[in-house]
Amino acid sequence: MTPELEERLKAVDAEKAKLDAARPLSPNTIASLRDKMILEWTYHSNAIEGNTLTLRETKVVLEGITVGGKSLREHFEATNHRDAILYVEEIVTQKERSSEWQIKNLHGLILKGIDNDEAGRYRRENVAIAGASTTPPDFLHLDEEMRNLIAWLESAERMHPIERAAELHTRFVKIHPFVDGNGRTGRLLLNLELMKAGYPPAVIRKEDRLTYYNALDEACVTGVYDSVTRLVTDAVQRTLEGYLAVLHPPPRSEPTSKPLPGIYFDT
Repeated sequence: MTPELEERLKAVDAEKAKLDAARPLSPNTIASLRDKMILEWTYHSNAIEGNTLTLRETKVVLEGITVGGKSLREHFEATNHRDAILYVEEIVTQKERSSEWQIKNLHGLILKGIDNDEAGRYRRENVAIAGASTTPPDFLHLDEEMRNLIAWLESAERMHPIERAAELHTRFVKIHPFVDGNGRTGRLLLNLELMKAGYPPAVIRKEDRLTYYNALDEACVTGVYDSVTRLVTDAVQRTLEGYLAVLHPPPRSEPTSKPLPGIYFDT
């Protein structure tokens, strides 16, 4: 890990300490932050994979309203992802140990009603990832690969939580155990690990998709995870800053006695 990345992680930990010091948060604050996070996490994770619902349309779908001109699959992708987040929260609350069973359940929620035959089942065929420099392992090796992934995770407890979560995500994506839904499932696993360690979720933004894909590709090829860890670190930092802004809004400036040059006020 580079010194620059170490400094970024220290900065995130400092922001996390501020959030921890503000606990316990009021129920209303928790509810509003949670609703906002579920919406943004769902929107961006689906948009990365090509879902065309806007942020506002995603909000409407999560409220149970159908959006005209959008496919049934896109509606399912929104509600399924929301349900998968609720499952992640349940795992964290229950302090469950990581397992293949959890991963299959998360994937089952992601593809529910979209491809029930493949939901929660490791792929039974070989695949290639468009644009990637590596090829996922043969499907016959998936059981062993996923067992090794869980074993690695259990051995990585001394890593910084953000570094561990980013590497877990990358290792999972490289295995690509499912026919479809690997990206969404992988980002759920990423945030599951962060939330277990008391960090807020990292939302990989749609506009950072190319940087994200390049970082994953670099890590899969070289085994060096600094770029993807940096991306996740920045995403966690954004979330922390958003939470703290709600908890400690900046003071309102006093109105000036005269209009500032170039600024006009309604009379």
